[in-house]
Amino acid sequence: MIIKKEIKDDNEFYLYFNGKLIFKKWLDQGYSKVFDHFAWGKYTEKSITDFDLEETPPLYHVECRLTLFLKEEGGRDNPIGNGYRPNHVFEYEKDGTLKYTFIGDFQFGENNLLKPGTTQNVTARFLTHQPIEQYLNIGQKWWIHEGPQKIGEAEMIKIELPEKE
Repeated sequence: MIIKKEIKDDNEFYLYFNGKLIFKKWLDQGYSKVFDHFAWGKYTEKSITDFDLEETPPLYHVECRLTLFLKEEGGRDNPIGNGYRPNHVFEYEKDGTLKYTFIGDFQFGENNLLKPGTTQNVTARFLTHQPIEQYLNIGQKWWIHEGPQKIGEAEMIKIELPEKE
């Protein structure tokens, strides 16, 4: 196993695994792209669980209508619960691969679970350090993934932006 890190032009960070590019981060723009979800995993330097830390960025709160696909439709066997953190995908490349995945989780309120084949209004929370603003529009739809597997879809109903200091 060979891991290689490289910084080009003091602006771009590259991570290679066995000679294959698996991750790139644009240091001046603050966003990144994962090229191989299985080698890298879906988590980057910030975690949705870091809410108690002072340096954690504020969150976008998005009320949405979330639908989980049945297993027969390519979805899951089991329900999901509060804090579930899938890959959130708003766009695909022309060849159908994931263009960019965003960090976010789901909060279900009193109803703690969502079963496959059902739809429910829930809150999605997104970290603000990622370039997600272009997709924050009422009626915007996006897809829920576990790695390359599309397991559901969501549609924005209401958006709460963080307060500026």
